[in-house]
Amino acid sequence: QVQLVESGGGLVQPGGSLRLSCAASGFTSSTYNMGWFRQAPGKDRELVSIINWSGRSTYYTDSVKGRFTISRDNVKNMGYLQMNSLKPEDTAVYYCAVGRTGGIMQSGYDYWGQGTQVTVSS
Repeated sequence: QVQLVESGGGLVQPGGSLRLSCAASGFTSSTYNMGWFRQAPGKDRELVSIINWSGRSTYYTDSVKGRFTISRDNVKNMGYLQMNSLKPEDTAVYYCAVGRTGGIMQSGYDYWGQGTQVTVSS
């Protein structure tokens, strides 16, 4: 059974940091591209960052460039999103997803986690 489980969310003050983790099971994650998405209240789910199957290629949406870092450990079947200099507008439910296609389109992802809440507030 394929499963993705996110963790690491929480409440943090502006300027703070969080590290999200995504634990994959039930498949060989090294053959899949991975993405992190987020959905803020009242907004559509949007792409945050992607990393290809090897970890050698990454992409960040403009609003998080220089603040977020995506990574993965294919031996441990884990994905990570290090988030620094957090802003209130980063508040959202964050989802990890994997897919053989990957890319910037959500349709490129076959499996999704349940999400973890990130709240940035003073």
